[in-house]
Amino acid sequence: MVDVIVIGGGPSGLMAAIAAAEQNKKVLLIEKGNKLGKKLAISGGGRCNVTNRLSVDEIIKHIPGNGRFLYSPFTVYNNENIIEFFEGLGVTLKEEDHGRMFPVSNRAQDVVDALIKELKRLQVEIRLHTTVSKLLMNDDKVLGVRLSDGTEILSNRVIVAVGGKAVPQTGSTGDGYPWAERAGHTVTELYPTEVPVTSKESFIQSRELQGLALRDVAVSVLNKKGKSIVTHQMDMLFTHFGLSGPAILRCSQFIVKERKKNGGAPVQLRIQTLTEYNEETCLQYITKLAKEEPKKSVKNVWKGLAPERWLLFLMERTNIDPSLTFAELSQDKLRTLAHELVSFTMDVHGTLPLDKAFVTGGGVSVKEIEPKTMASKKKQGLFFCGEILDIHGYTGGYNITSALVTGRIAGMSAGSI
Repeated sequence: MVDVIVIGGGPSGLMAAIAAAEQNKKVLLIEKGNKLGKKLAISGGGRCNVTNRLSVDEIIKHIPGNGRFLYSPFTVYNNENIIEFFEGLGVTLKEEDHGRMFPVSNRAQDVVDALIKELKRLQVEIRLHTTVSKLLMNDDKVLGVRLSDGTEILSNRVIVAVGGKAVPQTGSTGDGYPWAERAGHTVTELYPTEVPVTSKESFIQSRELQGLALRDVAVSVLNKKGKSIVTHQMDMLFTHFGLSGPAILRCSQFIVKERKKNGGAPVQLRIQTLTEYNEETCLQYITKLAKEEPKKSVKNVWKGLAPERWLLFLMERTNIDPSLTFAELSQDKLRTLAHELVSFTMDVHGTLPLDKAFVTGGGVSVKEIEPKTMASKKKQGLFFCGEILDIHGYTGGYNITSALVTGRIAGMSAGSI
């Protein structure tokens, strides 16, 4: 018999095992894969964005999926505690744009190695290549786990930290949802978030814009009345199937939700290339530029406005011959171009599937979890943490913060009983 069993060797599981073991408890960490911290090792482009230094309010704003649940856990353990924790393990961190915290070495593996070293120091028993097939429970409480080979390991405290269904190559293949349901929990509908978007627009299908990146544009998701639901001003990218890049990833969950609302119809996306202008001020600006150099072709006059491929694409859509001069252009065409530069709209038809997403939306309902302990309200001795919970944020250190905080609290609580 062991004091605490932690299932899953991702960020929340590693943190939970350390927190439980710090209280001199005999902890067993079970991971079905061949190594710990696989997702951490590839996060942040291999640099591992361990947390974010913004205020708690700002962090929660960046976790649109039930972020408010985290207000209470953050009073127990928060992003500043995460920074202290890693510095204490010898991983020096540095702050980059938007509060993102990275190891100074720029190596995600340093973060993983420090966690593994701490597990070993605390004498946590680690079993790799070990698959849990079910949780052992009676009507009231958890009793342990059964492994796929039939072995049963008894413990009256089990922490489920098996992740969601996104990035399945790291081992998060949704194993924990049926266990949660058997324990009496509600698992809300799963869907992809932080995921590239698909479009059947002819210019996407023809791949004429494939590989084109737009920098610092404002991308909005529109509802069926044409009103903006959300806007993110960041970079984006045209691909052979649709759109990707940071602004699109952040908008993706709102596209999924809007399609659920409208019966799966296409959703309109608006791209504002010139974010400082509205249609009227943009018209004045492009007119002024053209008047200043009346002999030049408009293509050369306006070339600084946007990447050349994008500008030529918009001019083609508005039937403007790029070799014409200002004098040869009608006011109507200028206005249409101004409109396209500040509110180009296109249809998107869906997203790539959940296994291509960075983050899973949906999961174990947070209404059934005690926020200050991560304990199940349904089964005594059962705890949930990390991405299996119905909590999801944007990329930028927010999901890892949620995983580390909920993991830490689950481990502290399980270890203190």
